[in-house]
Amino acid sequence: MRNYLLKGWRPALVLLLLFIIWEMAVSMAEIPNWLLPPPSEIFKEAIAGWGNFGPHLQSTIQLSLLGFVIGSSIGLITAIILHLIPFVRESIYPLLILSQNIPIIVLAPLLVIWFGFGLLPKLIVITLICFFPITVAALDGFRQTPNELKHYMMMAGANRRQLFWKLELPYSLPALFSGLKISATYSVMGAVISEWLGAKSGVGVYMTLASSSFRTDRVFVAILFIMIISLLLFALILLAERILVRWKSKEADNK
Repeated sequence: MRNYLLKGWRPALVLLLLFIIWEMAVSMAEIPNWLLPPPSEIFKEAIAGWGNFGPHLQSTIQLSLLGFVIGSSIGLITAIILHLIPFVRESIYPLLILSQNIPIIVLAPLLVIWFGFGLLPKLIVITLICFFPITVAALDGFRQTPNELKHYMMMAGANRRQLFWKLELPYSLPALFSGLKISATYSVMGAVISEWLGAKSGVGVYMTLASSSFRTDRVFVAILFIMIISLLLFALILLAERILVRWKSKEADNK
């Protein structure tokens, strides 16, 4: 973790330079704020409009976390079932891949028709976005377990259940956390998309109202906080990985 903090100044410096170039370009080109506001105006609006934006942000965070937990749980359970029952994996896995070719933004209106404007269709959208990366990552982790370790445990008298819980599942944790990090960032995007379907509050609602009134600075405020939430969720998953997968953390620190 210390290495990540020491290297963090590089992307921060690049981001700062981009903001400076953006500010100067907008000022020199005399671009109106409703078309492309400078970063200074975006930060001013983030501070001045926090009283209005805060409740929307809180609603999106709650929806993202709930959808992420549900999607992660379903993804992991699906991966376990597909791994332990080969004929189910052969029958279902190709269909899971095909399901990812369906654009969520197209499926979303159907969910509203079927389930209304409540919480359920929003959770379904986030779950559909989150579960697939975890399922694929966990399956890859299960398959990457060294065969020699499996043979050793079988020679020691381990049954199939013990083989899975004591070897395959722990060995798949690095791959599983990779899927969790992807899904954590996707969950915020899924929450915003689901709020476009119809909601009373949320960052998606805030963005819709801002864009319809040509308040481009507010749209950028929403985008800024979407990125911040995604980075924070990614960092939390990374921290949990460093704690639970200590052997991998030691290898990363030695590099």
